[in-house]
Amino acid sequence: MAATDDRRPKYQRIADSLREAIRSGEYGPGDRLPGENELMAEYGVARMTARQALGVLRDEGIAEARKGAGVFVRSFRPIRRRGIQRLAPELWGNGRSIWSADIESRALEVDQVAVSEETAPAYVSAALDLTADELVCVRRRRFVLDDKPVQVATSYLPLSLVAGSAITQADTGPGGTYARLAELGLEPAHFREEIRSRMPSPDEVAQLGISPGTPVILIRRTTFTEQGRPVEVNEMALDAGSYVLEYDFGAS
Repeated sequence: MAATDDRRPKYQRIADSLREAIRSGEYGPGDRLPGENELMAEYGVARMTARQALGVLRDEGIAEARKGAGVFVRSFRPIRRRGIQRLAPELWGNGRSIWSADIESRALEVDQVAVSEETAPAYVSAALDLTADELVCVRRRRFVLDDKPVQVATSYLPLSLVAGSAITQADTGPGGTYARLAELGLEPAHFREEIRSRMPSPDEVAQLGISPGTPVILIRRTTFTEQGRPVEVNEMALDAGSYVLEYDFGAS
């Protein structure tokens, strides 16, 4: 095993050493990691090799660069996204945000909201049982927690169902979109989420403030009424380094 490790590129071995130092507690959240000059001197490598080693940790979401200050261990506390509890009617039905199941007392801000009327992509029209030319209300948001962007989301709702309601406004009011759907007689009763991951798009890199090599978690949620009518498709891109996905359910 040692021989195999020795054949790895030097930058990978340096990254492994730094990663282990972080895991062991030698460097804690918010601590500055050795800079390029320090790594060059300690390991006898070129600047590019030292830069690549630090880049590995940034791409993994373990470290973050601060302009003019260096590279630091990420101090952001992960969000525990409670995939089942967060959608309970006890939250949005009582005027609370579904995020309250995830963030406890931490400060959440929706710093970008755009609402428009558009023709839905074909796969969204199919999921919502719409014809190809039917319009949808599109809600695009960016969520910022503790001053860090953590998620961008785009919701699609049939315009024929929500036109004239608060869902078409930037601020949907207490309980959010699901509370407003309930007021329209379209109370959410069933959800289906599909989860996958990939590397971020250039727009997601910019929106989330992440490195191009940091994965994003993609969640597509479809919302149904008690009668099985689909009323929303919500596509979310999450900074994978900011989340733990938690699902708590019975064996039945």
